[in-house]
Amino acid sequence: MKQLDDFYLNQEEPIKGLFLALKEIILKQDSDITNTLKYGMPFFCYREKMFCYLWIHKKIKKPYIGIVEGKHFDEPFLVQENRSRMKIMMFDSNEDLPLDQIETIIQKAINLYKIGVVKI
Repeated sequence: MKQLDDFYLNQEEPIKGLFLALKEIILKQDSDITNTLKYGMPFFCYREKMFCYLWIHKKIKKPYIGIVEGKHFDEPFLVQENRSRMKIMMFDSNEDLPLDQIETIIQKAINLYKIGVVKI
């Protein structure tokens, strides 16, 4: 757990605060969500199956939530770029988080696992 905590604590503000806020928002969506470090980034798992992660876009340096099964969603705020399966939701770290959009997409992602679209 120390490496995971270090990931958050080693980020520079305002990204550090944004990631910590996103972590809390995601974890409160369902009691079966856990946070772990995989591939050097914080991943969130639903019943041990990876469903989203936090990272910073390499080219434009914006933080984002990556939705593992994003290909199932058509929301205009999700960007696919060159990914076949995942989509990302980018944030401006100087603006308020769009809480409703975040909660909606996290719930939709969890539901893919709950209803069996993605096997657990």
